[in-house]
Formats: sequence, C-alpha cells, structure tokens
Amino acid sequence: MAEKFANIIIDISHEKVDRTFQYKIPEYLEEQIFAGIRVWAPFGMGNHLRQGYVVEVTDQAEYDIEKMKAIEGIVPGSVTAESRLIQLAWWMRERYGSTMNQALKTVLPVKKTMKAVEKKTLVCLLEKEELEKELQEALRKHFKARARVLSLFSAEKRISYEKALKMGNITGAVLKPLLEKNILALESEIQYRNPVGSQREKAENICLNQEQQAAADAFAKDYKAGQRNTYLLYGITGSGKTEVYMEMMDLVLKTGKQVIVLIPEIALTFQTVIRFYNRFGQKIAIVNSRLSQGERFDQFERARKGEAQIMIGPRSALFTPFPQVGLIVIDEEQEGAYKSETAPRYDAREAALARARMEGASVVLGSATPSVESFEKAASGAYKLLRLRNRAKKESVLAKVWVADMREELKAGNKTVFSRQLQKLLEETLQKREQAILFLNRRGYSSFISCRSCGEAIKCPNCDVSLTSHKDGKMRCHYCGHEEPLPEKCPSCGSPYIAGFGTGTQKVEEITKKMFPAARVLRMDMDTTSGKKGHEEILSAFRSGEADILIGTQMIVKGHDFPNVTLVGALAADMSLHAPDFRAGERTFQLLTQAAGRAGRDSRPGYVVIQTYLPEHYAIQTAAVQDYEAFFAQERAYRRLLHYPPFCGVVAVAVAAADQQILESAASELAEEAKLQSEMWKNLREQRQGFEIEIMGPVQASVYKVNNLYRKILYIKNENYDILIKIRTKLEVCAEKAQWRQDVQLQWDVS
Repeated sequence: MAEKFANIIIDISHEKVDRTFQYKIPEYLEEQIFAGIRVWAPFGMGNHLRQGYVVEVTDQAEYDIEKMKAIEGIVPGSVTAESRLIQLAWWMRERYGSTMNQALKTVLPVKKTMKAVEKKTLVCLLEKEELEKELQEALRKHFKARARVLSLFSAEKRISYEKALKMGNITGAVLKPLLEKNILALESEIQYRNPVGSQREKAENICLNQEQQAAADAFAKDYKAGQRNTYLLYGITGSGKTEVYMEMMDLVLKTGKQVIVLIPEIALTFQTVIRFYNRFGQKIAIVNSRLSQGERFDQFERARKGEAQIMIGPRSALFTPFPQVGLIVIDEEQEGAYKSETAPRYDAREAALARARMEGASVVLGSATPSVESFEKAASGAYKLLRLRNRAKKESVLAKVWVADMREELKAGNKTVFSRQLQKLLEETLQKREQAILFLNRRGYSSFISCRSCGEAIKCPNCDVSLTSHKDGKMRCHYCGHEEPLPEKCPSCGSPYIAGFGTGTQKVEEITKKMFPAARVLRMDMDTTSGKKGHEEILSAFRSGEADILIGTQMIVKGHDFPNVTLVGALAADMSLHAPDFRAGERTFQLLTQAAGRAGRDSRPGYVVIQTYLPEHYAIQTAAVQDYEAFFAQERAYRRLLHYPPFCGVVAVAVAAADQQILESAASELAEEAKLQSEMWKNLREQRQGFEIEIMGPVQASVYKVNNLYRKILYIKNENYDILIKIRTKLEVCAEKAQWRQDVQLQWDVS
C-alpha cells in the first residue's frame, strides 16, 4: 500500500498562505485525514506541536521520506468554517485545474489583518460635586492642562476621545494620572464599517401574492423536513423574486444558520442592498469590488464573529467564513460575472453547490432568463422548479415591443442610429415627462464583419460562430483556426455594404443631444463610472429625475427599478449574436429580455424598440415576446446538435509564452498528449454512449498577443465530465515534465 503524505499550512492567518510543509500520514490516521481538517504536527527545531490545516493529501513525496516528520493527531472539533473553505479549495483545484495555492488564495481572501476602526470615549467617573473639587484642586496647584481636561466634563459625562483631544489639547502625560486615580476612564470599542451606512428606510410591510407565497411555502416545507435541495426560481422581470428570497432567508435565520446572497457586481447597487437592509438591518454584511481592503476585512470579521448573519456580494461573497451556512441564494444566476476570469477559473454556481453539499445547505438560483444549463437541470428534475408567471404589482404588465429592421431603415434613407419608431417614441416620452433608457449592446465583444444590406455576419463554416476580423485583413475562427481573407462583397447577397460593425456610447450620446437638444442626457459606461461611487451617483441622479435619457451598455439594464422609465431602446441588438462564442444567442436573448424588463414597471405602460439587422433570428424573436421557453427549445436543439453544454463538457487549455516558437512547441505537445489520451478512452465502456472525444486546435486566442505574451487555446469536448477531468490531469502531468514548463503559462477552463 502506497504511503500517503499531507501538505499542511501551520499558520493560516499568515499573508503568504503558499508556504506549506509536508508530513507523513500514519497508517492508523489515513482514513481520517482530508483537506481542511486541523491536525497536530511537530514544528520547528524543538518539534513543538502546532496546529495546522491539511490542504492536500498526496502520494508524491516532495523530499526524503526518512527525514520527514509525521502527523501526531487530529485536533478535536477540528472542522471549522476555515476547514470547510479549505475543503472547497481542494474541490476547486480538482475541478478547475489550478494550483492549490491559487485555490487557497481565492477562498481565503482575507489574510492580512487590517487595523479596524477603534472608537475611544473618555468617561468621567465622579459626581458633579467631586468633579468640581478636583477642578479647583488642579487650578490651585497650577495644573492648567489637567484643569482644562476636567472642565470639559462640566456639562457631559462622556466625551469622544478625538473631540477631547481637539478641545482640551490633551497629551498622554496629562491623561495618565487622571486615569490612574479613577477620575476618568477610557472606553474602547472596535467599530466595523458598514457600507450601507445609516440610510435605513422605513421597513416595508411586504405581503406576498399567491405565486410568491406558493414558492416560499414549497421551500419552507422541504427545509423543515430536513431536505436540502437546489431550486430554480424562474420568474419574469418584475415578478418579485427578491421578496421570495427574503421570505426563505427569514426562515433559515430563525433556525440559527447563516445566509449568503450572491448578486452580480453590475447589479449590486445601493437600491438593491437597501431592500435587504430594510428587512434584516444589522444582520447584513456587504462586500463588493469598490470596498477598500480594510472595509472588506471588517465585513468578513463581522461574519466570522457572528455579528452578521447575511453576506451580500458578488462571487467572492461565497467564501464568507460563516460557521453554519443554511442557504445560498444566487440572483440573476445566468450572469457571466459568476465565472472567474483568473485561475482558478471557477463558476460560482458550481462552487456554491459544492459548498452547500459540504455544509448541508440549500441553494436557490433565481432568474427571469435562466442559463440553458440550469433550466435543463430543472426540466430533468435535478433542480426543483419554482415559477412566478406574473408581475408582482397588479397594475404592471410587460412592455409592448417593436422590432425595427435596420435594413429597411437604410433602404428608406434613414442612416441614423435611431429607427423611425424609436425617434417617434422618444419624442412622445419626453413630452410626457417620462424617462427613457438607450441600451447599446456591445460590451466585451470582438469586431465582426456584417452586411448592411442583408444583415448577415460572416461565419466559420465549421463552428457556426462569427469570424473575427484582424488588422492583417484576415478573418479567423477562434475555435478551430479556420481563416479566410476579408471579402469585398457580401458572400450572401453580393452587396458592397460590408464592413466591421461598431459604435460607442459616447457617439450615441452626441447624436442624442443633437436630435433632442432639450433632453437632459446621462451616460453610464466605464469612462463615467471610474470613481468609487460613480455607478451609484449616476443611477441616483437618474432615479431622482435629474435626467430624461440614460445611455449605457449592459450595466444599465441589470436589476434596476426605475418607476418613471416607460421606454427602452436596444441599439445594435444583434451585435452580441456575432460574438465568437457558442453562448452568443443565449446572451443576446438574456440581455434583450432584461432590457425590456426595465420599461413600464410601475402603473404606466412600457414600450421597447429592438433595433436589429437580423429580425428573423430566434433569439431576437423570442426576446421580443419575452418567451423564454420558446427560446430554450431552439437553443437546446442547437446545443445538442453541435455538442455544447449542457450536453457535453468543454475543457479549454490556454497556453501563453513570450516566445512564439516555444508557444508552438508547448501547444503542439499538449495537443498530441490530448489526442493520445483520446485514443486510450475510445474503446472503454464509458465511451459506448454518446460521441467521441473531440480535440480542436490549438488555435490563436481572440487577442493573440497581450502584454508581450502570445496565446493559443486547445479545446477538448466530451459529454463525460469525469473523462475530461482525467485528461486534463494527464495534461498537467505532461506540462510539469516538459522542458518548456518554466517559459509557458497555462490556464485551464472547464465549461
């Protein structure tokens, strides 16, 4: 039987958690040692026993076994909040292929203790007559500084230490005798910063409608029966999902457990948070990317010490060190922001399910436009489906939608960015003193080539994704490597009106001001929101009626509630359809449906104009009628036909190097190893059902050179995720032994 070893962190609070020490695992402890458990281990010259966390169990010895020390025992009650987070890090390392160090630094984000805000108060311990005697005594002895301090307490018994310093010009030498003689006392209290501040509004008396109550009751019935399930709360925009979350959260809190609420950063606004804060008050802690390191530390400390029972934040909030998590809520679960772009490239939805299994917690995924993967699991029964079919406000109905064919607009001589229908509705909206949102669908997508006459974008013949235009005059597919020269005429209709597509929010703002000079216009994009409170300042100004038109990218249509907005214009609605990504149709549908959901949320009717060159595309058509299930049926068929998730898994291996020759060598070697592993699996029983392992690439990344690094990507597809993980592990071993390893950066991405 092979000997087992444990890599252990001795001091988990240290900033550099990458320093681990390897110990032998005694045979009698082998079945009890796992990642996350606390153990006693001899440490240092005197072999004093110290507590440490096991972060990895392995059969690979890192140095001479004869000189290696052994674990002495397991710490009683050793499974703590940190233990579970380390277990989660181990799961992430295995699932997503990062190093254990990278995973640890992700799940233990607060490693460096920041100085907390300390509130000091000086308290006079004497009665009024006694204080007067001490004051006169100080004056008689010419202790002017002491007398000045004592006189501060003539009117009040408690004074802020900072205030006393300013008013009395106090030094430590003056205070010391007063404290020693018990004339004054210095009280000190750690104050944790609350990003919500004191702006709590009057708590709403929420009364759930029949649909909302049915969803909350279904969850409560299961939870009280000890069932810890995963739920998909599928409700149209404005159906009141947040109120259902809060009802579920209230139940879980009453059992003494804690709740984590994940909200995409883009939707994590003051308006969103205050709704939770109004109901739960100081039980809430908040994290987001705009908090300082000290503020983030404060919030995690409140959770660790039991001073907060709810953590609200983006994907990093998942790693809150709560002792007993009972519920994890993931709002807008379809958002791409839940997928990390740095190693480990984890999906917060999958990681939440893993943590819930470890904690014995329930998970609620909520969305008006669920991801195809989540809805497929709900349809198959893997998740429990809870539906909200109607808007929460009785007088509120879904907006009326027009689809403007921009090809027809061009034929009619309209060369502006606004269709005639949108221009007409904008004029009417401004006349009625209502508000409008102009949404430009262009965030984060590469340049593509499309025809202004027929609306067709040039696609890869192999992958059904748009070819990306490059400065060298060629178009390339970033999935299979197919390339072809930029044509002079449209391959579909022969029109010469073919070019790269793109415009920006700044240009739209200029055109809007020129066409509607009396309108007050706000623009919200990366340029206008660079400050710490940039997002909230713009949104607050628009919400309070300081502007008539808000222009922006997807950040303005996610989760906001503007009662006076009655018109939404989706400009370049089909731009995201041409992204070199198999999820392009899904993201387009989601964005347009979310955008349409911003109009008419109050009693006044709402109107939406979707401007497109591809009005016949199913993502556009189903978004126009806000029919998710019709979209899902067509997208599901497309995914199954082309072997994409949820019907198969995809592992992307990103290879980067400063030297192109080394990059070619490394990418080719990894591709050969992948093909070798594929051949080994072909005749095994697991492969009899479904399709064979597909190897695509290596191909150039969508941006080939970044920061002087050249990049290529290798894709591996199969319906069996376990096989993909095993192949990825073999590639990791291959890379570790390769001569080029020190000159190449590798990143693994599992979809």
